[in-house]
Amino acid sequence: MAAIAPVSATPMYKLDETWPEDASHFKAQIFCTDVLSFGETSEVYVAQRGDVKSKMLVFSENGVLLRSWDTEQIDMPHGVRVRVPVGHGLTEAEIWVTDVGNGRVGCCLKMFDREGTLKTTIGTPGESGTSLNPLQFDQVGDVAFNEAGEMFVVDGDGGMNNRLLKLSTDHNLLWSVGGKGSAPGLFSVPHCVEVDRYGQVWVADRKNRRIQVFHGDTGAYIGEWALDEDVYTARFSADKSHILALQMKVRRILVIAAPKEPGNLGDCEVIDSIQMKEGTQPHLLSVSQSTGAIYVGDIGANTCYKFSPLS
Repeated sequence: MAAIAPVSATPMYKLDETWPEDASHFKAQIFCTDVLSFGETSEVYVAQRGDVKSKMLVFSENGVLLRSWDTEQIDMPHGVRVRVPVGHGLTEAEIWVTDVGNGRVGCCLKMFDREGTLKTTIGTPGESGTSLNPLQFDQVGDVAFNEAGEMFVVDGDGGMNNRLLKLSTDHNLLWSVGGKGSAPGLFSVPHCVEVDRYGQVWVADRKNRRIQVFHGDTGAYIGEWALDEDVYTARFSADKSHILALQMKVRRILVIAAPKEPGNLGDCEVIDSIQMKEGTQPHLLSVSQSTGAIYVGDIGANTCYKFSPLS
């Protein structure tokens, strides 16, 4: 079990109370964010869930609303991950959204362009399932990519499935691991997935109160860190020096020293923590690769926060 440190005497992050410029753009619960950093372009994608026309809002890192997506192709967004494939330009940027809705477009993983045009769908929209061939999701929670462009998906924000899947660059299944349980390699709501600099796959195993790590090539279990509360997010800082573990129920983000070599997780050393105020329900966070800022979706106060690094 990790020892939970108090807020450091020299905090590593500070809330930017000026972001965004106009919070009235938020009309519903904010579940997830991610940041597109490419050359001089840096855009913050913020997904909101509810009876709203604009399911995705796009801001600058200075807090200016750049545009929104008025789309009927998203039912209930859960996670978002943006990327520009290696060797491609900004016009080929991919905005991946996990949709956990039960409506006609839910239960699948989707890729949009920057303007919100649907380009790719994985899984059959509106049909929940457990099948691996053809691939079908139930409550698909989050997605991440390695340097080669291979995809890792956690399918199990509740529902029938508790699994981690690896897909090829052309979206064919390479392997699947998991199942319901608390033993090593099993899950109870795999909620968030991340890939480190060594290609290892980190999964926030929410209800088991731990972060599990798997070999990116084979899916073999490597190890885990136990935490004191449900863990909703595990994301690396921009410089990969620490992991940001978000715990909704106690409104806290733990800053944990990252392992310095592959295969050796070391201790879960908490070096700082960010305590959020009463009434918040932080759900998923993202990290800007250009500025190092943290963006946090809050489903309690229906807003998004920015925390800027202090060094």
